[in-house]
Amino acid sequence: MLAHGMVHTYELSIPIFIPVWLDAFDVISLGPVELAVTSATLGVLVTVGYGLFGLGALPGGILVDRVGSRRLIVACLAGMAGSFLLLGLAPGLVAITLAMVVWGVSASVYHPAGLALISKGVEERGSGFAYHGIAGNLGIGLGPLLTAVMLLVFDWRAVAMVLAVPALLAAAYATTASFDENAAVEPAADGGDSKASSGVDSLAEFRAESAKLFTGSFALVFLVVMCSGLYYRGILTFMPDLLQGLPTFEPIPVSAVVPGGLLETLGIEQVGSTRVRPGDYFYSGLLMVGVLGQFVGGKLTDRIPVEHGIAGGFGLLAVLAVLFLPAANAGVIPLLALGFVLGAALFVVQPFYQATVAEYTPAGTRGLSYGYTYLGVFGVGALGGTVAGVVLEYANPPTLFAVLACFALVACAVGIWLSRGR
Repeated sequence: MLAHGMVHTYELSIPIFIPVWLDAFDVISLGPVELAVTSATLGVLVTVGYGLFGLGALPGGILVDRVGSRRLIVACLAGMAGSFLLLGLAPGLVAITLAMVVWGVSASVYHPAGLALISKGVEERGSGFAYHGIAGNLGIGLGPLLTAVMLLVFDWRAVAMVLAVPALLAAAYATTASFDENAAVEPAADGGDSKASSGVDSLAEFRAESAKLFTGSFALVFLVVMCSGLYYRGILTFMPDLLQGLPTFEPIPVSAVVPGGLLETLGIEQVGSTRVRPGDYFYSGLLMVGVLGQFVGGKLTDRIPVEHGIAGGFGLLAVLAVLFLPAANAGVIPLLALGFVLGAALFVVQPFYQATVAEYTPAGTRGLSYGYTYLGVFGVGALGGTVAGVVLEYANPPTLFAVLACFALVACAVGIWLSRGR
Protein backbone atom coordinates (compact mmCIF):
# COMPACT_ATOMS: atom_id res chain seq x y z
CA MET A 1 0.00 0.00 0.00
CA LEU A 2 2.83 2.40 0.86
CA ALA A 3 4.66 1.70 -2.41
CA HIS A 4 1.44 1.95 -4.44
CA GLY A 5 0.74 5.36 -2.96
CA MET A 6 4.25 6.53 -3.88
CA VAL A 7 3.97 5.30 -7.49
CA HIS A 8 0.80 7.26 -8.12
CA THR A 9 1.98 10.32 -6.19
CA TYR A 10 4.65 10.80 -8.84
CA GLU A 11 2.54 9.64 -11.78
CA LEU A 12 -0.22 12.21 -11.23
CA SER A 13 2.05 15.02 -10.03
CA ILE A 14 3.54 15.20 -13.53
CA PRO A 15 0.40 16.76 -15.14
CA ILE A 16 0.54 19.56 -12.52
CA PHE A 17 3.95 20.51 -13.91
CA ILE A 18 2.71 20.64 -17.54
CA PRO A 19 1.16 24.17 -17.40
CA VAL A 20 4.34 25.36 -15.64
CA TRP A 21 6.53 23.87 -18.38
CA LEU A 22 4.30 25.38 -21.09
CA ASP A 23 5.00 28.80 -19.55
CA ALA A 24 8.67 28.21 -18.72
CA PHE A 25 9.92 26.82 -22.04
CA ASP A 26 9.49 28.02 -25.61
CA VAL A 27 11.50 25.45 -27.54
CA ILE A 28 12.99 21.97 -27.16
CA SER A 29 16.59 22.11 -28.39
CA LEU A 30 17.76 18.91 -30.12
CA GLY A 31 21.11 20.06 -31.48
CA PRO A 32 20.53 21.65 -34.88
CA VAL A 33 16.76 21.08 -34.54
CA GLU A 34 14.45 23.12 -32.35
CA LEU A 35 10.83 22.17 -31.68
CA ALA A 36 8.20 24.58 -30.39
CA VAL A 37 6.78 23.70 -26.99
CA THR A 38 3.06 22.95 -27.44
CA SER A 39 0.47 20.66 -25.93
CA ALA A 40 1.34 18.13 -28.62
CA THR A 41 5.12 18.14 -27.99
CA LEU A 42 4.66 17.98 -24.21
CA GLY A 43 2.16 15.15 -24.74
CA VAL A 44 4.87 13.21 -26.55
CA LEU A 45 7.41 14.05 -23.83
CA VAL A 46 5.32 12.67 -20.98
CA THR A 47 4.29 9.71 -23.13
CA VAL A 48 7.95 8.62 -23.12
CA GLY A 49 7.95 8.23 -19.34
CA TYR A 50 4.40 6.93 -19.11
CA GLY A 51 5.08 4.52 -21.97
CA LEU A 52 8.09 2.99 -20.22
CA PHE A 53 5.95 2.78 -17.08
CA GLY A 54 3.83 0.32 -19.04
CA LEU A 55 6.40 -1.31 -21.32
CA GLY A 56 8.60 -2.25 -18.39
CA ALA A 57 5.72 -4.06 -16.73
CA LEU A 58 6.21 -7.15 -18.91
CA PRO A 59 9.87 -7.81 -18.03
CA GLY A 60 8.96 -6.73 -14.50
CA GLY A 61 6.28 -9.42 -14.40
CA ILE A 62 8.77 -12.06 -15.52
CA LEU A 63 11.20 -10.95 -12.80
CA VAL A 64 8.46 -11.13 -10.16
CA ASP A 65 7.94 -14.81 -10.88
CA ARG A 66 11.71 -15.38 -10.53
CA VAL A 67 12.92 -13.15 -7.66
CA GLY A 68 9.76 -12.23 -5.76
CA SER A 69 7.97 -8.98 -5.06
CA ARG A 70 9.86 -7.35 -2.19
CA ARG A 71 13.19 -6.82 -3.98
CA LEU A 72 11.49 -5.26 -6.98
CA ILE A 73 9.36 -2.94 -4.84
CA VAL A 74 12.45 -1.65 -3.00
CA ALA A 75 14.23 -1.05 -6.33
CA CYS A 76 11.13 0.73 -7.66
CA LEU A 77 11.00 3.15 -4.73
CA ALA A 78 14.71 3.96 -4.87
CA GLY A 79 14.59 4.53 -8.64
CA MET A 80 11.58 6.85 -8.44
CA ALA A 81 13.29 8.94 -5.78
CA GLY A 82 16.35 9.24 -8.00
CA SER A 83 14.23 10.27 -10.99
CA PHE A 84 12.65 13.21 -9.15
CA LEU A 85 16.03 14.31 -7.84
CA LEU A 86 17.18 14.33 -11.47
CA LEU A 87 14.02 16.24 -12.45
CA GLY A 88 14.88 18.88 -9.86
CA LEU A 89 18.28 19.35 -11.48
CA ALA A 90 16.97 19.41 -15.08
CA PRO A 91 18.00 22.58 -16.99
CA GLY A 92 15.61 21.99 -19.91
CA LEU A 93 13.05 19.69 -21.49
CA VAL A 94 15.61 17.19 -22.79
CA ALA A 95 16.81 16.58 -19.23
CA ILE A 96 13.18 16.47 -18.06
CA THR A 97 12.55 13.73 -20.62
CA LEU A 98 15.54 11.78 -19.26
CA ALA A 99 14.13 12.08 -15.73
CA MET A 100 10.79 10.80 -17.05
CA VAL A 101 12.61 7.82 -18.59
CA VAL A 102 14.21 6.96 -15.22
CA TRP A 103 10.85 7.30 -13.48
CA GLY A 104 9.04 5.16 -16.06
CA VAL A 105 11.57 2.32 -15.90
CA SER A 106 11.64 2.36 -12.09
CA ALA A 107 7.88 2.55 -11.61
CA SER A 108 7.15 -0.09 -14.26
CA VAL A 109 7.96 -3.06 -12.03
CA TYR A 110 5.59 -2.03 -9.25
CA HIS A 111 2.19 -3.21 -10.48
CA PRO A 112 3.26 -6.74 -11.48
CA ALA A 113 5.08 -7.06 -8.15
CA GLY A 114 2.36 -5.60 -5.96
CA LEU A 115 -0.60 -7.28 -7.64
CA ALA A 116 1.10 -10.66 -7.89
CA LEU A 117 1.80 -10.36 -4.16
CA ILE A 118 -1.86 -9.69 -3.38
CA SER A 119 -3.21 -12.35 -5.74
CA LYS A 120 -0.94 -15.04 -4.24
CA GLY A 121 -0.59 -13.81 -0.67
CA VAL A 122 -4.13 -12.65 0.26
CA GLU A 123 -7.17 -14.92 0.57
CA GLU A 124 -9.81 -12.18 0.10
CA ARG A 125 -8.52 -10.81 -3.19
CA GLY A 126 -11.27 -8.28 -3.75
CA SER A 127 -10.75 -6.63 -0.36
CA GLY A 128 -6.98 -6.80 -0.85
CA PHE A 129 -7.25 -5.06 -4.20
CA ALA A 130 -9.63 -2.51 -2.66
CA TYR A 131 -7.32 -1.48 0.19
CA HIS A 132 -4.33 -1.53 -2.15
CA GLY A 133 -6.27 0.69 -4.56
CA ILE A 134 -7.27 3.08 -1.78
CA ALA A 135 -3.60 3.61 -0.95
CA GLY A 136 -2.92 4.30 -4.62
CA ASN A 137 -5.72 6.83 -4.76
CA LEU A 138 -4.45 8.64 -1.69
CA GLY A 139 -1.21 9.08 -3.59
CA ILE A 140 -3.09 10.00 -6.76
CA GLY A 141 -5.03 12.74 -4.97
CA LEU A 142 -2.56 13.99 -2.37
CA GLY A 143 0.42 14.01 -4.75
CA PRO A 144 -1.07 16.61 -7.12
CA LEU A 145 -2.50 18.58 -4.16
CA LEU A 146 0.87 18.72 -2.40
CA THR A 147 2.57 19.65 -5.68
CA ALA A 148 0.09 22.45 -6.41
CA VAL A 149 0.44 23.91 -2.90
CA MET A 150 4.25 23.80 -2.94
CA LEU A 151 4.32 25.50 -6.36
CA LEU A 152 2.73 28.54 -4.69
CA VAL A 153 5.89 29.03 -2.66
CA PHE A 154 8.76 27.21 -4.40
CA ASP A 155 10.24 26.92 -7.87
CA TRP A 156 9.11 23.76 -9.71
CA ARG A 157 12.63 22.28 -9.53
CA ALA A 158 12.70 22.61 -5.75
CA VAL A 159 9.25 21.02 -5.56
CA ALA A 160 10.46 18.03 -7.58
CA MET A 161 13.40 17.50 -5.21
CA VAL A 162 11.17 17.70 -2.13
CA LEU A 163 8.86 15.10 -3.67
CA ALA A 164 11.80 12.67 -3.92
CA VAL A 165 12.11 12.41 -0.11
CA PRO A 166 9.00 10.24 0.65
CA ALA A 167 10.11 7.52 -1.78
CA LEU A 168 13.58 7.41 -0.19
CA LEU A 169 11.99 6.94 3.24
CA ALA A 170 9.58 4.30 1.88
CA ALA A 171 12.46 2.38 0.28
CA ALA A 172 14.33 2.37 3.61
CA TYR A 173 11.24 0.99 5.36
CA ALA A 174 10.55 -1.60 2.66
CA THR A 175 13.96 -3.20 3.17
CA THR A 176 12.83 -4.26 6.67
CA ALA A 177 9.44 -5.70 5.63
CA SER A 178 8.90 -9.45 6.03
CA PHE A 179 5.96 -11.52 4.74
CA ASP A 180 4.94 -14.76 3.04
CA GLU A 181 4.48 -14.02 -0.67
CA ASN A 182 2.59 -17.28 -1.33
CA ALA A 183 0.35 -17.49 1.75
CA ALA A 184 -2.84 -17.91 -0.34
CA VAL A 185 -1.43 -20.47 -2.81
CA GLU A 186 -2.14 -24.17 -2.26
CA PRO A 187 0.94 -26.45 -2.30
CA ALA A 188 1.37 -28.93 -5.12
CA ALA A 189 -0.44 -32.27 -4.77
CA ASP A 190 2.88 -34.11 -4.34
CA GLY A 191 3.82 -31.91 -1.39
CA GLY A 192 6.53 -30.07 -3.30
CA ASP A 193 6.69 -26.51 -4.49
CA SER A 194 3.80 -25.58 -6.71
CA LYS A 195 4.10 -23.99 -10.13
CA ALA A 196 2.80 -20.84 -8.45
CA SER A 197 6.30 -19.88 -7.42
CA SER A 198 8.36 -21.13 -10.36
CA GLY A 199 7.67 -18.57 -13.09
CA VAL A 200 9.17 -18.62 -16.59
CA ASP A 201 12.60 -20.26 -16.97
CA SER A 202 13.49 -19.65 -20.63
CA LEU A 203 12.60 -17.74 -23.77
CA ALA A 204 10.86 -20.84 -25.12
CA GLU A 205 8.75 -21.12 -21.96
CA PHE A 206 8.00 -17.40 -22.11
CA ARG A 207 6.68 -17.84 -25.64
CA ALA A 208 4.70 -20.93 -24.67
CA GLU A 209 3.10 -19.34 -21.60
CA SER A 210 2.35 -16.15 -23.53
CA ALA A 211 0.70 -18.17 -26.29
CA LYS A 212 -1.47 -19.95 -23.70
CA LEU A 213 -2.58 -16.61 -22.30
CA PHE A 214 -3.45 -15.00 -25.62
CA THR A 215 -5.19 -17.98 -27.18
CA GLY A 216 -7.71 -17.85 -24.36
CA SER A 217 -10.06 -15.23 -22.98
CA PHE A 218 -7.13 -13.28 -21.55
CA ALA A 219 -6.76 -11.72 -25.02
CA LEU A 220 -10.14 -10.02 -24.49
CA VAL A 221 -9.15 -8.98 -20.97
CA PHE A 222 -6.02 -7.43 -22.49
CA LEU A 223 -8.21 -5.39 -24.84
CA VAL A 224 -10.17 -4.13 -21.83
CA VAL A 225 -7.06 -2.99 -19.99
CA MET A 226 -5.69 -1.24 -23.10
CA CYS A 227 -8.93 0.74 -23.45
CA SER A 228 -8.85 1.49 -19.74
CA GLY A 229 -5.31 2.85 -20.01
CA LEU A 230 -6.10 4.98 -23.06
CA TYR A 231 -9.14 6.50 -21.35
CA TYR A 232 -7.35 7.04 -18.02
CA ARG A 233 -4.25 8.66 -19.50
CA GLY A 234 -6.20 10.56 -22.14
CA ILE A 235 -8.55 12.22 -19.67
CA LEU A 236 -6.02 12.95 -16.91
CA THR A 237 -2.86 14.12 -18.69
CA PHE A 238 -4.22 17.47 -19.85
CA MET A 239 -7.04 17.84 -17.33
CA PRO A 240 -5.30 20.64 -15.32
CA ASP A 241 -4.52 22.59 -18.51
CA LEU A 242 -8.01 21.98 -19.91
CA LEU A 243 -9.69 23.16 -16.71
CA GLN A 244 -7.53 26.28 -16.70
CA GLY A 245 -9.25 27.31 -19.94
CA LEU A 246 -12.74 27.23 -18.38
CA PRO A 247 -14.14 30.51 -17.00
CA THR A 248 -14.90 28.82 -13.67
CA PHE A 249 -11.24 27.90 -13.18
CA GLU A 250 -9.38 30.97 -14.44
CA PRO A 251 -6.19 31.53 -12.38
CA ILE A 252 -6.51 34.14 -9.61
CA PRO A 253 -3.92 35.86 -7.37
CA VAL A 254 -3.23 34.28 -3.98
CA SER A 255 -4.04 37.66 -2.38
CA ALA A 256 -7.62 37.33 -3.66
CA VAL A 257 -8.27 34.22 -1.57
CA VAL A 258 -5.86 34.64 1.37
CA PRO A 259 -5.87 37.84 3.46
CA GLY A 260 -2.66 39.82 3.09
CA GLY A 261 -2.23 40.01 6.87
CA LEU A 262 -2.20 36.22 7.09
CA LEU A 263 0.45 36.03 4.36
CA GLU A 264 2.61 38.49 6.30
CA THR A 265 2.11 36.54 9.54
CA LEU A 266 3.21 33.37 7.80
CA GLY A 267 6.20 35.18 6.33
CA ILE A 268 5.24 34.38 2.72
CA GLU A 269 3.91 37.74 1.56
CA GLN A 270 6.14 37.45 -1.50
CA VAL A 271 3.70 34.92 -3.01
CA GLY A 272 0.77 37.34 -2.76
CA SER A 273 1.00 38.02 -6.49
CA THR A 274 1.32 34.33 -7.37
CA ARG A 275 -1.69 33.03 -9.25
CA VAL A 276 -3.68 30.10 -7.88
CA ARG A 277 -5.03 27.65 -10.46
CA PRO A 278 -8.39 26.43 -9.05
CA GLY A 279 -8.47 23.69 -11.67
CA ASP A 280 -5.50 22.00 -9.95
CA TYR A 281 -7.55 21.59 -6.77
CA PHE A 282 -10.60 20.31 -8.66
CA TYR A 283 -8.26 17.83 -10.37
CA SER A 284 -6.82 16.71 -7.04
CA GLY A 285 -10.29 16.37 -5.51
CA LEU A 286 -11.51 14.36 -8.50
CA LEU A 287 -8.66 11.92 -7.97
CA MET A 288 -9.23 11.72 -4.22
CA VAL A 289 -12.81 10.58 -4.85
CA GLY A 290 -11.17 7.56 -6.49
CA VAL A 291 -10.63 6.21 -2.96
CA LEU A 292 -14.38 5.61 -2.80
CA GLY A 293 -14.34 4.06 -6.27
CA GLN A 294 -11.55 1.66 -5.37
CA PHE A 295 -13.28 0.58 -2.17
CA VAL A 296 -16.68 0.06 -3.80
CA GLY A 297 -15.16 -1.72 -6.80
CA GLY A 298 -13.11 -4.02 -4.60
CA LYS A 299 -16.05 -4.99 -2.43
CA LEU A 300 -18.28 -5.55 -5.47
CA THR A 301 -15.58 -7.76 -7.00
CA ASP A 302 -16.16 -10.25 -4.17
CA ARG A 303 -19.94 -10.14 -4.70
CA ILE A 304 -20.79 -9.94 -8.42
CA PRO A 305 -19.30 -11.47 -11.58
CA VAL A 306 -16.30 -9.39 -12.61
CA GLU A 307 -17.51 -9.33 -16.24
CA HIS A 308 -20.68 -7.52 -15.18
CA GLY A 309 -18.61 -4.98 -13.30
CA ILE A 310 -16.46 -4.31 -16.37
CA ALA A 311 -19.49 -3.84 -18.61
CA GLY A 312 -21.28 -1.52 -16.21
CA GLY A 313 -18.23 0.47 -15.15
CA PHE A 314 -16.99 1.24 -18.64
CA GLY A 315 -20.50 1.97 -19.87
CA LEU A 316 -20.74 4.62 -17.16
CA LEU A 317 -17.34 6.07 -18.18
CA ALA A 318 -18.56 6.44 -21.77
CA VAL A 319 -21.61 8.40 -20.61
CA LEU A 320 -19.50 10.62 -18.35
CA ALA A 321 -17.12 11.48 -21.20
CA VAL A 322 -20.08 12.68 -23.29
CA LEU A 323 -21.50 14.73 -20.41
CA PHE A 324 -18.26 16.35 -19.13
CA LEU A 325 -18.19 19.49 -21.28
CA PRO A 326 -21.96 20.16 -21.06
CA ALA A 327 -21.64 19.93 -17.27
CA ALA A 328 -18.61 22.25 -17.31
CA ASN A 329 -20.56 24.83 -19.34
CA ALA A 330 -23.62 24.51 -17.07
CA GLY A 331 -21.80 25.89 -14.02
CA VAL A 332 -19.83 24.92 -10.95
CA ILE A 333 -22.42 22.69 -9.25
CA PRO A 334 -23.09 20.40 -12.26
CA LEU A 335 -19.34 20.13 -12.91
CA LEU A 336 -18.61 19.25 -9.28
CA ALA A 337 -21.34 16.61 -9.32
CA LEU A 338 -20.09 15.06 -12.54
CA GLY A 339 -16.48 15.29 -11.32
CA PHE A 340 -17.43 13.36 -8.18
CA VAL A 341 -18.99 10.54 -10.22
CA LEU A 342 -16.14 10.56 -12.75
CA GLY A 343 -13.50 10.38 -10.01
CA ALA A 344 -15.19 7.32 -8.52
CA ALA A 345 -15.94 5.64 -11.87
CA LEU A 346 -12.36 6.00 -13.13
CA PHE A 347 -11.18 3.75 -10.33
CA VAL A 348 -14.15 1.51 -9.63
CA VAL A 349 -13.22 -0.49 -12.75
CA GLN A 350 -9.66 -1.21 -11.59
CA PRO A 351 -10.39 -3.91 -8.97
CA PHE A 352 -12.69 -5.55 -11.52
CA TYR A 353 -10.07 -5.95 -14.24
CA GLN A 354 -7.36 -6.82 -11.70
CA ALA A 355 -9.52 -9.64 -10.34
CA THR A 356 -10.50 -10.69 -13.88
CA VAL A 357 -6.83 -11.27 -14.68
CA ALA A 358 -6.55 -13.52 -11.62
CA GLU A 359 -9.61 -15.51 -12.71
CA TYR A 360 -8.49 -15.97 -16.31
CA THR A 361 -4.82 -16.88 -15.67
CA PRO A 362 -2.90 -19.63 -13.80
CA ALA A 363 -1.16 -18.78 -10.50
CA GLY A 364 2.18 -20.03 -11.81
CA THR A 365 2.52 -17.15 -14.26
CA ARG A 366 0.56 -14.53 -12.34
CA GLY A 367 3.50 -12.11 -12.48
CA LEU A 368 3.71 -12.56 -16.27
CA SER A 369 -0.05 -12.04 -16.52
CA TYR A 370 0.05 -8.80 -14.58
CA GLY A 371 3.10 -7.79 -16.58
CA TYR A 372 1.03 -8.03 -19.75
CA THR A 373 -1.88 -6.31 -17.98
CA TYR A 374 0.13 -3.23 -17.12
CA LEU A 375 1.86 -3.28 -20.47
CA GLY A 376 -1.67 -2.69 -21.76
CA VAL A 377 -2.80 -0.24 -19.06
CA PHE A 378 0.29 1.96 -18.89
CA GLY A 379 2.28 1.00 -22.00
CA VAL A 380 -0.35 1.10 -24.73
CA GLY A 381 -2.38 3.36 -22.44
CA ALA A 382 0.43 5.94 -22.44
CA LEU A 383 -0.56 6.76 -26.00
CA GLY A 384 -3.65 8.34 -24.47
CA GLY A 385 -1.47 11.31 -23.49
CA THR A 386 -0.26 11.73 -27.05
CA VAL A 387 -3.79 11.28 -28.41
CA ALA A 388 -5.07 13.94 -26.01
CA GLY A 389 -2.29 16.38 -26.84
CA VAL A 390 -2.68 15.98 -30.60
CA VAL A 391 -6.48 16.22 -30.50
CA LEU A 392 -6.35 19.36 -28.36
CA GLU A 393 -3.73 20.92 -30.61
CA TYR A 394 -5.37 20.17 -33.96
CA ALA A 395 -9.06 19.70 -33.09
CA ASN A 396 -10.96 20.65 -29.92
CA PRO A 397 -12.03 19.37 -26.46
CA PRO A 398 -15.40 17.93 -27.66
CA THR A 399 -13.52 15.74 -30.13
CA LEU A 400 -11.22 14.52 -27.36
CA PHE A 401 -14.11 13.49 -25.12
CA ALA A 402 -15.82 11.72 -28.05
CA VAL A 403 -12.65 9.69 -28.64
CA LEU A 404 -12.46 8.82 -24.94
CA ALA A 405 -16.09 7.67 -24.98
CA CYS A 406 -15.25 5.29 -27.85
CA PHE A 407 -12.45 3.69 -25.80
CA ALA A 408 -14.86 3.09 -22.93
CA LEU A 409 -17.56 1.65 -25.21
CA VAL A 410 -15.14 -0.92 -26.61
CA ALA A 411 -14.26 -2.10 -23.08
CA CYS A 412 -17.96 -2.20 -22.16
CA ALA A 413 -18.71 -4.36 -25.20
CA VAL A 414 -15.95 -6.80 -24.27
CA GLY A 415 -17.32 -7.06 -20.74
CA ILE A 416 -20.74 -7.95 -22.16
CA TRP A 417 -19.16 -10.55 -24.44
CA LEU A 418 -17.20 -12.14 -21.59
CA SER A 419 -20.31 -12.28 -19.37
CA ARG A 420 -22.19 -14.16 -22.11
CA GLY A 421 -19.46 -16.78 -22.24
CA ARG A 422 -18.95 -17.05 -18.49
